[in-house]
Amino acid sequence: MKKSILSIVVFAAASICIKAQNTSDQSFKYLEYDVQKIQNLYKHNKATVKEVVEAYLKRIHDIDKNGVQLNSVITINPDAVKIADSLDHLDSKSKNKPLFGIPVLLKDNIDTHDKMPNTAGSLALKDSFPLQDSYLVKKLREAGAVIIGKTNLSEWANFRGEKSTSGWSGLGGLTKNPYILNRNTCGSSAGSGAAISSNLGIIAIGTETNGSIICPSSINGIVGLKPTVGLISRQGIIPISNTQDTSGPMARTVRDIAISLGTMAGEDKKDIKTIGNAPYLHKDYTQFLTLNGLKGKRLGYVKGITKGASKKVDELFRKTLKVLEAQGAVIIEIDNDIISENVQQKSFELMINEFKDGLNDYFLSLGKNAPIKNIDELITFNKNNKEELQYFGQEFLELAAKSNGIKDKNYPQTLKSVQEGSQKKGIDFTMNKYKLDAIISPATTEAWKTDLKNGDSYSFGSADAAAIAGYPSITLPMGYIDELPVGILFSAGKWEEGKLINMAYTFEQVNPQRKVPGFLPGN
Repeated sequence: MKKSILSIVVFAAASICIKAQNTSDQSFKYLEYDVQKIQNLYKHNKATVKEVVEAYLKRIHDIDKNGVQLNSVITINPDAVKIADSLDHLDSKSKNKPLFGIPVLLKDNIDTHDKMPNTAGSLALKDSFPLQDSYLVKKLREAGAVIIGKTNLSEWANFRGEKSTSGWSGLGGLTKNPYILNRNTCGSSAGSGAAISSNLGIIAIGTETNGSIICPSSINGIVGLKPTVGLISRQGIIPISNTQDTSGPMARTVRDIAISLGTMAGEDKKDIKTIGNAPYLHKDYTQFLTLNGLKGKRLGYVKGITKGASKKVDELFRKTLKVLEAQGAVIIEIDNDIISENVQQKSFELMINEFKDGLNDYFLSLGKNAPIKNIDELITFNKNNKEELQYFGQEFLELAAKSNGIKDKNYPQTLKSVQEGSQKKGIDFTMNKYKLDAIISPATTEAWKTDLKNGDSYSFGSADAAAIAGYPSITLPMGYIDELPVGILFSAGKWEEGKLINMAYTFEQVNPQRKVPGFLPGN
């Protein structure tokens, strides 16, 4: 699929070449641990929650703030150790929770009602403290998770202006790629991807409008799932598009994705997209962790693969097709792109209109002490702060401010065109035509060199179709090119997260590709 305006918007890159330093990975006792391993420590009294949380906070200090200065975590929860200690004193019955004692990081556009601000990476919101937890944060806390901090992101989820650099925000600076430090992390959930890849937490929660979970997961060598829009409530998340926005888990294993997804899914009266989702969600997605997920599955891929963007990625993907076939999958070549360029353009128009109303509603939710009251004030703030506009502008904010929002006379028809073009005439049509269980592709290319002056040199990504349709997709490592990870993407129909988890888990188990990053300096 050719590079679109929407792709330029959502995928971005940044990183400075520095000399790699010793990160003492071997001294970190929880390296590559997952939920199950951590909880087994608690079960057998080999560690306390306080000890585990303190160890991850120290690792953040050693790697993120010092050492290689990865810069993936924007804020540490000052109460994390206190919360961890309180969990240690609960009775055994109260500890029987799916995420009990698990260190979790949140992208810094998700509301928490505590001592951490929610900023979208913007200096304008550096002192913005939400009045309540977001719905998904409530669910994570109920599941026993310890939220240890907030991760950096491409500012305003990479929907501020043209020639943006993914992983950069005015408040958080630039997040570096943990594999090669002068390469990009992709966006907008850049900090979440880099942090989890670097073992700074067990799970991170990212958000996606168009590729912002999938791209950074692929480029940082982890697993990322973008759910069906409406599976997880968006209440308390700084928005771009009511049609396409969703949060989703990012982790090092498919199992951890399945565990965390079940804790967050739910029906929330404050998010109309979730109303009626109960028949389609599962409280426990680990039921799909079986090894027969690929047997007999019909998997379609678009002819041409990366459309000439990367011969190395094409070659890696073709090798991966043989792995899938060995597990009983039926591989089918698709003649045409899943959605048209016109649908992508219409999606961008939709996002512009929805951005204005979404931001204004979010600012209103912050109450009378909100540091910014509306999108016009935000634009003015940026104009008056040289740090914000030092690398790129705010063209998308300005377009949104000048629009009529969702009251635009063309909005209903644009919405209809986007949904029909991406769903009924897009993914649904393709799946039915070829009788597919999933559509597969490389998630994107390997990471490019960061260039703060010219912005991202993103050339290919396949997250667009599922993102615009609001359908689920999952990526996980399929191999490496020049020490840089590349993910495979599985996409399917609405509410088919379980099927995707099943296929991804089987692939992961028979073809494990995850490697611990080496923090190489690059050249």
